[in-house]
Amino acid sequence: MAYLLKGAMVEYSSDFLGPLPNVVIFQFNPESLSRVQQIPSRSSTARSREMGQSGEPTYEQISLTAHFSAADELGEENVLARLTGIGPQLAALQMMVSPKGTIAGLIGAAVDAIGSLVGLGGDSQAATPIPREKYPKVLFIWGPTRVLPVSITSMTIIEQKFDFVLNPVQAEVQLTLDVLRPDPCSSDVVARGTLEYSRIATEVLAMTNLANTAEEVVEMIPF
Repeated sequence: MAYLLKGAMVEYSSDFLGPLPNVVIFQFNPESLSRVQQIPSRSSTARSREMGQSGEPTYEQISLTAHFSAADELGEENVLARLTGIGPQLAALQMMVSPKGTIAGLIGAAVDAIGSLVGLGGDSQAATPIPREKYPKVLFIWGPTRVLPVSITSMTIIEQKFDFVLNPVQAEVQLTLDVLRPDPCSSDVVARGTLEYSRIATEVLAMTNLANTAEEVVEMIPF
């Protein structure tokens, strides 16, 4: 049987030195993948002299449907599958769209509020702002030429079959991803590096296409 490279969603930290907090490898590669190049509008006034000039950079949006099933694992008497079905995979995906530390932050805020009410909160005149939670940083990996930093803008989980304790054992997950374009001065070296790597890979593929069509281009020129 031929080796099949699988796509994946990988959560990462900015320095990429610590352990990966979350990885979801597609059990079955999506059968199709939609890529939309969003092109910002350009100036179209009568006096415009720069119609050929770009404004804001083009950005890409990717849509796909991932399928998960516990059928094989259940057939092999896998203990984890029997206990949880495909719950772990779905939970890992959900964590990629959930701000980190939400529960801990809410508990801490509640404790501080109660302490202030009973006079145990220290300096009652000084208010401590609660920092905004950050969403996880995610890479979408689809083959050797596409490793992209993305933001998950939409996730629809359709649970289709369940076991006797209502664990999902079959589901499909519809994902919409926006490819991020970090600022050149951004501290997110992983996002900047992977985006540049994928851009170079695209340019190489485009040059390969030119080599494939060079003979046809020559034949099209009438002189």
